[in-house]
Amino acid sequence: MGEPSLGVRTPERPSEERLDSWKQIAAYLGRDLTTVQRWEKREAMPVHRHVHDKRGSVYALAGELDAWRQSRRLRLEEEQKAPPAQAPLITEGDHARRTTLQARRWLALAALAVIALLTGAYTLYHGRAGSAANSKIKSLAVLPLKNLSGDATQEYLADGMTDALIGRLSAIHDLRVISRTSVMRFKNPQLSVPEIARTLNVDAIVEGSVMREGNRIRVTAQLIRGSTDEHFWSETYDRELRDVFTLQGELAQSIAEKVKVTVTGEEHERLTAARSVAPEVYESYLKGQFKLNSSNSRTELERSVGYFEEAIQRDPTFAASYVGMAAAYSELGTVYIGAPPAETRPKVMAAARKALALDPDIAEAHVLLANTLQEEWNWTEAEAEYNRALDLNPNSADAHMMLALWLLCQGRTDEAVAWARRGRELDPLAVSGEIIGWILFQSHRYDEAIHELRSLVAVRQDDVSALSDLGFVLIANNQSDDAIPVLKKAISVSDGSPAATGVLIRAYARAGRRSDALRLLAELQRRRKKGYVPAGAFVNAYLGLGENDQAFTWLEEAYKEQSNILQFVKVHPFFDPIRGDPRFTDLVRRVGLG
Repeated sequence: MGEPSLGVRTPERPSEERLDSWKQIAAYLGRDLTTVQRWEKREAMPVHRHVHDKRGSVYALAGELDAWRQSRRLRLEEEQKAPPAQAPLITEGDHARRTTLQARRWLALAALAVIALLTGAYTLYHGRAGSAANSKIKSLAVLPLKNLSGDATQEYLADGMTDALIGRLSAIHDLRVISRTSVMRFKNPQLSVPEIARTLNVDAIVEGSVMREGNRIRVTAQLIRGSTDEHFWSETYDRELRDVFTLQGELAQSIAEKVKVTVTGEEHERLTAARSVAPEVYESYLKGQFKLNSSNSRTELERSVGYFEEAIQRDPTFAASYVGMAAAYSELGTVYIGAPPAETRPKVMAAARKALALDPDIAEAHVLLANTLQEEWNWTEAEAEYNRALDLNPNSADAHMMLALWLLCQGRTDEAVAWARRGRELDPLAVSGEIIGWILFQSHRYDEAIHELRSLVAVRQDDVSALSDLGFVLIANNQSDDAIPVLKKAISVSDGSPAATGVLIRAYARAGRRSDALRLLAELQRRRKKGYVPAGAFVNAYLGLGENDQAFTWLEEAYKEQSNILQFVKVHPFFDPIRGDPRFTDLVRRVGLG
């Protein structure tokens, strides 16, 4: 039975008895709350929702429940045998006349009373030992909210609301919240809630939906205990789209209250912070975010920039648009996308600083700023920004991972691994495996790194970063022949990444295929004449060929462009053969790590 249109009340039917809460519905059906809420979800049990300005509550019509129960009779009997004291299911022949509604209700209440007495006796007998169902919730995952707008193009809105809810809850120090990149794996889950909870190692799951009609938005959410599949809270929120941030704040606050976590005054302010935003501004922002999150191709990333620019033109005071733009330019500046750092980094820096000028409490902006400062070897400032991000959002997997890389650059490899593993707890199914593998590689722990990266590549077979990193490690572990097909695939899926090509040249050289290495190097040099090729690609190529003087020439070019590879100059295994050279010692000093 479909939900009513937003803002329009469903006509009441006074001729039928109405049950005005989950408790009344459960008593009428002679089942507990968990069962009837599960039936609504899995068996299409007819439950209506009142529409209010802020939150919604439920009601059901007795006649509709009777008809539904009759149609599901056999299935429900198989699912759960009725206790002896339960009111019998009404058959078609004696429907509604053989037993009065009042009698059925008293029977149901009597059954519940017996259950309550038995439960009390059990508790007295077994003491105060806590069960899984009553244990404190210390961690949760917000599964992707479903788009119920009847329009597939509104998917960006559901994803945006999911991101916003994760972001707000992540600010609570007393709660571990799984990052979006891991939960997005369950957009169309085939697993049950307990299975998802075990996979993500969380106590509770948030499920819900988003429905839009014009400029009104409805968000329905429910909390489910991971170990038992118990649905112990649900609410519906209706708002104008311009008040979406108020809606997000109310929803996040309700969840925090229900799971009974400690929220400080400062966290409460961030949890409930709200401002009005024009619907067209928010839509442009969400479309940009959707493009940013769903692709890492240069074309799609540039489209995301266009949406963020559109949002900024419409409202220059909306900080989130600047954060999105900074993130898009940061992705464009990675070696596998290949935009020149001289073009992208100033844009990342400017957008992140503008966002923080408008709202200094945006953790993601601090991470983006810190990462750019690190790439430009401003080590002290970068560390301070990472720490500020973690103060604001202790559940930021990105902040944990990037701080781990900062520690790696300092040569503090054991601390780097520890921080990366903390990040994995927050983002168990996403990029954490790649970064842990990269850190293990730079720590000369090759077997562990290969295990991490092969596990990741098995799941994300077209991930250019994971494939390239695996190629690095296999070469360092004297498995260059194995590295060649891995790196070829990285080049193929990235539309010819010059960075991966430089590593493949090294693999060819180390595998004794020098002619193939030189052929590929000549191709890379031709590409350099036509457009940007990272200096680091030539550094890897010449070091692999054993031509160290040429490698130093390109290291100077890398120094001029502040190449990403020079962040790791203190620990990168590929630099080991030249560490004793005074030119290299001087380079480490100039990068600020000597």
